[in-house]
Amino acid sequence: MIGILLITHGTLGESLIHCVSHVLNRRPPRLKQLGITAQDDPLTLLPQARQLIKELDNGDGVLILSDIYGGSPSNLAAKLLVPGKVEGVAGVNLPMLIRALTYRDKGLQTIVAKAVSGGCEGVVRIPSLAVNNAAAGS
Repeated sequence: MIGILLITHGTLGESLIHCVSHVLNRRPPRLKQLGITAQDDPLTLLPQARQLIKELDNGDGVLILSDIYGGSPSNLAAKLLVPGKVEGVAGVNLPMLIRALTYRDKGLQTIVAKAVSGGCEGVVRIPSLAVNNAAAGS
């Protein structure tokens, strides 16, 4: 089973784990997070991140999901990547995380592709309803 590490700004990773646990009605195994605050020097978190990867990897690899590409979390994640063993995807959202969890037994390249497609396909415009629009008071 592929381990998943969320490296995000603040408590976003913690919140995503809480949400996915609610949706799946259980906390998924081999899922951890590392939050970076404005006061943190990301380089000082590198040993902690390496330790989390070590804990998550049971031999199948680890997928790192970060929030904004180019931000401190994804820059830290980039320092941890080992092609074929530790892969990374930026732009994490709840649909991406659920998709990654669903396909984590299919191999690292598959989970990377499914995480990206889940993140993209999970962003949709909500259609307006012709009946009972609560925001409009009808």
